[in-house]
Amino acid sequence: MKKLLLVFLLFNFTSIAFGQEVVNNSFGNGFYNVIAADSSYSMKFAARMQSLYIADWSVDESNGLHNGNSQFLIRRARLKFGGFVLNPKVKYKIELGLSNKDLGKVDARNNEAPKMILDAVVKWNFYKNFTLWVGQTKLPGNRERVISSANLQLVDRSLVNKRFNIDRDMGMQIRHHFTLGSNFIVQESLAMSQGEGRNVVQDNLGGYQWTGRVEVLPFGKFSGKGDYTGGALKREKNPKLAVGVTYDRNNSVKDRSNLGSYMLIDGGEEQNVYYQTNINTVFIDAMFKYQSLSLMVEYASRAAADPIAKNSDGTKTGDVVQVGSGLNIMTGYILDNNIEITGRYTSIKLDKNITGEDLETQYTLGLSKYFKGHKLKIQSDISYLTIDNNPTGNLLYRLQFDVHF
Repeated sequence: MKKLLLVFLLFNFTSIAFGQEVVNNSFGNGFYNVIAADSSYSMKFAARMQSLYIADWSVDESNGLHNGNSQFLIRRARLKFGGFVLNPKVKYKIELGLSNKDLGKVDARNNEAPKMILDAVVKWNFYKNFTLWVGQTKLPGNRERVISSANLQLVDRSLVNKRFNIDRDMGMQIRHHFTLGSNFIVQESLAMSQGEGRNVVQDNLGGYQWTGRVEVLPFGKFSGKGDYTGGALKREKNPKLAVGVTYDRNNSVKDRSNLGSYMLIDGGEEQNVYYQTNINTVFIDAMFKYQSLSLMVEYASRAAADPIAKNSDGTKTGDVVQVGSGLNIMTGYILDNNIEITGRYTSIKLDKNITGEDLETQYTLGLSKYFKGHKLKIQSDISYLTIDNNPTGNLLYRLQFDVHF
């Protein structure tokens, strides 16, 4: 795979040297952006990485901080390609993940291969405001997940996203938008996907996954796509608001819709038999920005037709669908020197009768310095997590350097 990737990059750099035009080659705009001499295609190539330090401790009244752990890691390392083919209305995006976190779990369902491909999608604006997406990419889920990890307001996404998001999948999407009056924008999305998550190639074990989203922007567009960018870097002169609602239904064999663990029954993995149930997920989210202030709110809820996995004889396997709800509230204020102070409150309430898990509450305080917007920044945050009926809390500190060419 590494050799193929090297050949691919060398081929493209060679193409530039022989008759292609290099444009917009400044920091943050990719290594190069080329347009063919006959305008039959374009390609932009970029790379980014995140270098992360993590330290965490257990906290209790008697011992204070103890059981500390720390580590350095490359959180993300990615290559991105994009442009158009034959017509500017036919666009494509390819994103490859190279870090261990990006590659994910290797198992038989993805041919024992790393999950290197994040995005591989074609977007065809085939009629007026209608665009067809085909391939693998993010589903129109919760706002925090759709926001790129390169454009986050804190070091990483919240626990609500970790528990409930529907991430990426393979399939097709229809996107549409229209305007009422002069500024009121409505955006709709409908997706049909395989329902197994990204890079899974071994059959469609459950049923297809259906995702629908409606979003309204009553005060018009945000500057610089700020409705899907963390922080108030554009300092909106007028208030801007985006409110979205997503409904997702997946006839799934995993405990978190198209994510999480497979629910095996009757002989386990050797028999390749899985427990299957309809899982419904709802997201309600909002983004507000005005001048130096930003506010993002998300609510997530997951339910299942029968969340307790059972063998064919009715005995419980021990696997359950992670049903419940979560709330995430995040606000930030950016100073004139592009230093931002951010606070986040997160609450996870799973159904204890099913999952056996208590209420989780996390408080996060972050500090970011933007040198070139989200393209070059240093971010740090500290979080305190409590779990009901558990006398010990958890203190987490993170420091991350992010560069995006």
